[in-house]
Amino acid sequence: MVKKINVLIVEDEPLIIGVLSNALKKIGQLNPLIEFKVTSVTNADDACFEVKKAVNSVPIDFVLLDINIPHSSDSTILSGEDLGIMIRDFFPCVKIMVLTNHYDNYRLSNILKSLNPEGFIIKTDIDFDPLVSAIECVLDDSPFYSKKVLQLMRKQIVNDFTLDTIDRQMLYHISKGAKTKDLINIVCLSKSAIEFRKRNLKALFGIDSGNDRKLILKAEQHGFI
Repeated sequence: MVKKINVLIVEDEPLIIGVLSNALKKIGQLNPLIEFKVTSVTNADDACFEVKKAVNSVPIDFVLLDINIPHSSDSTILSGEDLGIMIRDFFPCVKIMVLTNHYDNYRLSNILKSLNPEGFIIKTDIDFDPLVSAIECVLDDSPFYSKKVLQLMRKQIVNDFTLDTIDRQMLYHISKGAKTKDLINIVCLSKSAIEFRKRNLKALFGIDSGNDRKLILKAEQHGFI
């Protein structure tokens, strides 16, 4: 019996979409008992549309997810990380393979903890044939992490460093000029709760003192904005 796998590719670079699609095509050629139905999108709005459509039709089985994607028009989905968390909420059995150009240990660690992907690849770590093998591993229920991700996991860097969705939304809106009074309505928290989160973020980033500008610069440095 042919196993049908519903795949969503979320990637804003057409060249990479082509590479991923070809990798899936090759897997299908090598294994005629697998049939892929592939949908590709380049931004968060289109991804959200496909996810919600799948809820009422065929569930998404496998996601190839770039972290750096254009955010949603309502700014609720600011990255592939946010999108991946949303997809897991809708489809608990989905397999997610993250693809990113990020090298920053803080950012990679946060993705590992918040999303716990079945596959995690630094794009520069891997060529076409290893990519095919990596996708096959994940589809066969064997996690796959590329070299730099494994190095991070072995070193166990920044074990307690985790930013949740609200933290990332706060950082994004602060970077766009939002003040605390604006954030109250945006993230639906009290002024004291927002100030508490700001202090916590500064502590996580190792900022002893300073205004929000220092916080944003540090967040940009580590790839959160």
